[in-house]
Amino acid sequence: MNALTEGTMNSQRDVIEKLGKSLIQHGKFNDRIYLMKLAKEDFPAIIDNIEGLALTYEYSKIFAKIPAWAKGEFVNAGYKEEAFIPCFYHGEEDVYFLGKYFSKSRIKLTDSEKIKDVLQVAREKGDERQTKIESEGQLAAITEKGKKVAPMKLKNGFRFEIADQSHVSEMAKVYAKVFKTYPFPIDDPNYLLKTMQEKVVYFSIWHHNKIVALSSSEMDMEAENVEMTDFATLPEYAGQGFALFLLGKMEEEMQKRGIKIAYTIARALSYGMNITFAKLKYKYSGTLVNNTNIGGDLESMNVWYKSL
Repeated sequence: MNALTEGTMNSQRDVIEKLGKSLIQHGKFNDRIYLMKLAKEDFPAIIDNIEGLALTYEYSKIFAKIPAWAKGEFVNAGYKEEAFIPCFYHGEEDVYFLGKYFSKSRIKLTDSEKIKDVLQVAREKGDERQTKIESEGQLAAITEKGKKVAPMKLKNGFRFEIADQSHVSEMAKVYAKVFKTYPFPIDDPNYLLKTMQEKVVYFSIWHHNKIVALSSSEMDMEAENVEMTDFATLPEYAGQGFALFLLGKMEEEMQKRGIKIAYTIARALSYGMNITFAKLKYKYSGTLVNNTNIGGDLESMNVWYKSL
């Protein structure tokens, strides 16, 4: 996301601003610099510039999302590859997620065994779902040639909507209830409104007149990719597969808009979110170590991607 306002989750938000023509986020909330978008005009000088900024503010990590053509210079400057996505830009050029650390505690991957277990379970659940779909498809083909597997449906009393500007206040309340902290101020209606007016599509599930689950697609139309993010379900409605349903709807909408690659940066310790993406055949490509302040603490994040 690309705007900054103060929300109620945390009053000390990280700043999102231009450095030259590139876009960065930085601050003590995530205790890092995040190079979100690298402009060719700033390369390679930006490598020294962001490191100087990190040293000035004593940040413990620089996290950089960069195209393949820039990787070599960053690696030479001490960055390590943590994840990558092939054909990320225009369906052609790869992207790399790199990390550089300035403290021993930040670079140490805690809960590594649990992260491995989450990934194993996610892959197993994904394989199980695919086997079930193929089995049902074969049975359907016997009775009705060419019939496709029926998409997931909502129970009676629930409905799906693409959110609009009139929904931002209730959306903010849902996000505030679900997340103790979050890297962006999604609990602020003004922030949601601004992003909605720019490049973010929000998806919602309603129970009667109440939003019970949300997600968003943050599009980069120029590069033809999208981040599938901001999944939230009210605690009392958890366990009903809403994230999986929303992800399917998000993919449908993004395909209509000509997006070629979808990806997510999911909490590495979340069985639910990693399973959701594995079930829809996303591929795991790496773990970002101690990367994001979410749920009240710095957490490692898993990168998943899929060609649409």
